Amino acid sequence: MSSKTQETWWALLLMASLPVVRTFYVPGVAPRDFHEGDTVDLKAVKLTSSRTQLPYEYYSLPFCKPDSVFYKGENLGEVLRGDRIVNTLYNVEMNKDRKCEMVCNKKKLSIEESKLVAERVQEEYYVHLIADNLPVATRLEFYPNREAGVEEEQQKKDSAKDVQFEHGYRLGFVDGNKFYLHNHLSLILYFHREKLEEQEVHNYRVVRFEVIPQSVKVEDLKAVEKEMTCTLPEASGSAPQEIDPTKENEVLFTYSVHWEESEVKWASRWDTYLTMSDVQIHWFSIVNSVVVVFFLSGILSMIIIRTLRKDIANYNREDDIEDTMEESGWKNVHGDVFRPPQYPMILSSLLGSGIQLFCMILIVIFVAMLGMLSPSSRGALMTTACFLFMFMGVFGGYFAGRLYRTLKGHRWRKGAFCTATLYPAVVFGICFILNCFIWGEHSSGAVPFTTMLALLCMWFGISMPLVYLGYYFGFRKQPYDNPVRTNQIPRQVPEQRWYMNKFVGILMAGILPFGAMFIELFFIFSAIWENQFYYLFGFLFLVFIILVVSCSQISIVMVYFQLCAEDYRWWWRTFLVSGGSAFYVLIYAVFYFINKLDIVEFIPSLLYFGYTALMVLSFWLLTGTIGFYAAYMFIRKIYAAVKID
Repeated sequence: MSSKTQETWWALLLMASLPVVRTFYVPGVAPRDFHEGDTVDLKAVKLTSSRTQLPYEYYSLPFCKPDSVFYKGENLGEVLRGDRIVNTLYNVEMNKDRKCEMVCNKKKLSIEESKLVAERVQEEYYVHLIADNLPVATRLEFYPNREAGVEEEQQKKDSAKDVQFEHGYRLGFVDGNKFYLHNHLSLILYFHREKLEEQEVHNYRVVRFEVIPQSVKVEDLKAVEKEMTCTLPEASGSAPQEIDPTKENEVLFTYSVHWEESEVKWASRWDTYLTMSDVQIHWFSIVNSVVVVFFLSGILSMIIIRTLRKDIANYNREDDIEDTMEESGWKNVHGDVFRPPQYPMILSSLLGSGIQLFCMILIVIFVAMLGMLSPSSRGALMTTACFLFMFMGVFGGYFAGRLYRTLKGHRWRKGAFCTATLYPAVVFGICFILNCFIWGEHSSGAVPFTTMLALLCMWFGISMPLVYLGYYFGFRKQPYDNPVRTNQIPRQVPEQRWYMNKFVGILMAGILPFGAMFIELFFIFSAIWENQFYYLFGFLFLVFIILVVSCSQISIVMVYFQLCAEDYRWWWRTFLVSGGSAFYVLIYAVFYFINKLDIVEFIPSLLYFGYTALMVLSFWLLTGTIGFYAAYMFIRKIYAAVKID
């Protein structure tokens, strides 16, 4: 009876909590209600180009500028992304259409300004605006099934249209060595009317923000400067606004506003930006990866378990001790397999950083998968990743300290300092050098000096003390229990076959983990280098699990073959070989650069390869650490299973 009562109470409690769950919003992204005629702030974020990889702030170009410019207080992620959110002169009111209005009076661009605008147009820069935290998008319509002779019919059928959205709008276009500026914006905003009781004022919510950029010559706009209005000519009878970089140019910036009602609710307003037209390829890649991994793991497990059982049965036979001693194999190196390697402090420090990265990536992907790091919270993903890496220092320090003690290390303070500074110093050093080049280009992507100081304070004020704390407890704890004693005199390693070479091992071990994740890697690269939104963290979480499993399997197989060849120097080799997929990531990054990006200048190329080097290094640490711990557990398991005199 008491259990039934308990169940009833639990059910009531669950029902009581349901309304609370329904009204939950992630902090900072709760819906904003507007009444008719309320001002909807239109802000500018930045200018971006996948050709240069250098973002610039909006007013780096001679757009119409308000008397007082207000910059929004950015979080760490926004600053690192190069966002500089600023107010604009566009006057937008909820559900109030505007036919054609001037942003400001005619502007005369100097030769320097004209050159700069022409240069940015040639470099294919996009302008990014936001209204109610929703980014602007340009609608692109395709007719994939169009055939000659049935064009008109196909155009009439909306179902045949393939609609996609481009983030931001193009600054201008080039036609026959002439540069044209998009100086008129047709802003199309969609609102959703909230259902309310009768006689109450309707609430409106912005659910989509589109733009149709147009290039219209000053004379064709027929501006009335007193009333700040203009007349937009018909598309057929207007000439585009040319920017001649060799002389001064007169430009008029204008805009029109059109509101439409939408059935899309506020909660689904980001779907337009996040809808992927090729979700099937993700499922295909996941299924393909899972099948390959389980098929290989089945084969590898069968081979290794059968071989191991046979080995262990042979080694444990008491009546054939003499025969066993003559046999070659992994048992023969039992007295040397746990012999500490060279540079144990550096090895434990790198593995500590690998653990730190592993914990950070796992938590970030998991939290993002739950929808708590949505793109509507700008910069949240990067901010969370930075802070988590700092706080995960305690785990990195603990594992590094314990391993260092197992490897007979004594200088724990120096080891802790090495763990806290080795990998972060490389990252900070490369970023600082790249940042100097970005500073030289006056890009908003340059991290301000104050932010750099803040990051240094976080490193030395949060990460380092936590690494020391973890290292202290890890070093004080009992070292890992190795099942066999180490001989005093090292055994001579026999000459190895060519295929046991480190580089051959890296090539063989890297194929499986890379094959499991390379399709997802394409979308991640597109998000980073082509200003796309990446929001498929559910897929990414599955890929991450597959990566961990495949790295562990390959590492165990490689270390087993190495010990069978009586080479007991596995510590460093396993760490290097397990990170072999990082080598393939580097090759893929070069392929992506040549085939997918249109980068020709030196600084953008330097930025691409600088940041790619950091990604490859981090990926090597991550996969190397996963493989190392899998191999270490495997070795301890097999040597604990054999009888050794």
